[in-house]
Amino acid sequence: MATGSTSQLSKPPQDIVAIFHTSFHPTKGNNLDWSLRASDDIQLDGVEFSSLPSGLHLVEQDVVYFSNDSHRGVCIFRRRQTSEHGQRGFRLSSLGILLAPSVRPRPWQHVSALRALANEIYGFLDEHPRGSVSEPQDDDWAPARRFFDERRVRSTDLGGAGNWRQWSEELDQHLDYLDADSSLHVNANPTLRLPHFLRILGPSSLTLYKHVLGRRRILIYTQPPVEAACILCQVAADMCFEDQTAVDSVEGDSTHPCQRGKQKEGINVLGVITLHDINFLEHESKTGRGWIACTTDAMFMEKPQYYDLVIDLTSFSPERASRPELQLSVRVSNGPSHRLSTIRFTWSDVKLWNELDRIIQLDAAANGIARAPPSIWTDAWRLYENVCLACAGLWTGGHAWRGDNGMTEADDQLYAYDPDADCSMNVRARGEGIEGRPIVSTARSSRYASRRYTPKAPPSTQAGGLRDDHHDDDEGQTEGLGEEDTVLVHNRKSKTTLALLQTLHAQTRFWVSRLAALLPTPGEGDTTVQLAPRDVLELELGPLSTLDAHFIEWLAKEYGAGVQVTVRRGWRDILGLVFTIGGGASAPSL
Repeated sequence: MATGSTSQLSKPPQDIVAIFHTSFHPTKGNNLDWSLRASDDIQLDGVEFSSLPSGLHLVEQDVVYFSNDSHRGVCIFRRRQTSEHGQRGFRLSSLGILLAPSVRPRPWQHVSALRALANEIYGFLDEHPRGSVSEPQDDDWAPARRFFDERRVRSTDLGGAGNWRQWSEELDQHLDYLDADSSLHVNANPTLRLPHFLRILGPSSLTLYKHVLGRRRILIYTQPPVEAACILCQVAADMCFEDQTAVDSVEGDSTHPCQRGKQKEGINVLGVITLHDINFLEHESKTGRGWIACTTDAMFMEKPQYYDLVIDLTSFSPERASRPELQLSVRVSNGPSHRLSTIRFTWSDVKLWNELDRIIQLDAAANGIARAPPSIWTDAWRLYENVCLACAGLWTGGHAWRGDNGMTEADDQLYAYDPDADCSMNVRARGEGIEGRPIVSTARSSRYASRRYTPKAPPSTQAGGLRDDHHDDDEGQTEGLGEEDTVLVHNRKSKTTLALLQTLHAQTRFWVSRLAALLPTPGEGDTTVQLAPRDVLELELGPLSTLDAHFIEWLAKEYGAGVQVTVRRGWRDILGLVFTIGGGASAPSL
């Protein structure tokens, strides 16, 4: 499908198995008011809680992504004024859908149309009041019935709605479809927010990346609205999607085979969870697939035994230049079973982060993204972070970025090679922070960076015609633009996102292949392998880092073909590494 060509727009995806409406009553609690299902096998138990998480009464509207058993779902939340007795001045309602299971469920493809449907139903009620009653009656669901009939499942293959091909095609679908009334719906793919979330999390995003690749249990704590946290869940999972699924990224392409893990599906994206989902979390944790979810219930911060990593978005403040706080769930012997321990990033993350940061900065420099002026606290935090990055860069050494990145000929068309990229490293000057503040010079970045494939800016942006003067998130960047300019903005975001995904994919392949070289050949029996600090360095990880040691064990559990791995971190091993005595190669022990 050609991007931006309205003549080639496809029909709406037909992958919906249920549509429903929920509401909250001050005395009755959460209620399921109305629903339609494709079959009686579809269970809607608990959707009244998932679609109305705690705290939404504080916002006027929101988009909530969630899961119900094996079905992904999304709903549109509204807080509406009412004079109905017992409603305390407003009603809390959600109109939602459930999708059929597939390799790549895409609930975001329905958000634009679902929002229009909610506006139509609620708008009719506002224009035609029935006394003090403000909830839809049976006749008012006619638009929802038409919506469901147009998009309901009609075949087992979902008409291709849940298929996966490759990232270039996934991100190319900018314009989704045209309704019968010629209303254009935009396919707001959440993966395009990857550069934005990398800027927000900074180097700590690689801690999240390792937990996703290791199939850990990840929780994001936020305050309403929850849409941004739900999108972050999807973006985090997409960083490893191709490497974790059993579906080849390019059909029939065996040029770059990748070792597969035990699981055949990517990490499970649960979306919003509530305290009613604790049993569901325990069940998902036993599958070994891993999961990532978000919540507004502060009680989860006191229950770290249910997750491995928590990201506290409530600690994020652009004004104070504070990043979201990442905390590990650590098992303790005394007192509670687990406690939270703050973590940011490891020194072994620096080389990969510099490469990702270089791509992000090239995109920001080429498109003139505007930022708020830094404050004294911003500079203090950036100075601390830059010193850590510089020291870590000196420790890890000036190894070149791996050249075999698994690029295909099709990928070459999406990237421009920069043969003159400077490979030195320095501490960033003021105004060159990773938050994407304006670059004082258009010269190439002089931080440690290899000769890598980097995104090309569209011709109009290079000429200064089209400027991205909005915030980094996709919201608002295409407002007031024509279709042609909107497509150019989308293409620029798509190329930057593809460059970041390709870099992460190359890093994943490096770790998996290097780990396979350190382990015995599959089929030699179940063995336990002890890796020495020297072996950890072979993986370009930190021998002093507890997180990196656990990460190796996670990788081996998924990709080790039954081999159990432990990392030796005794003082003799460390001294042997430092003084180049001892710390020999790994030896399997039966």
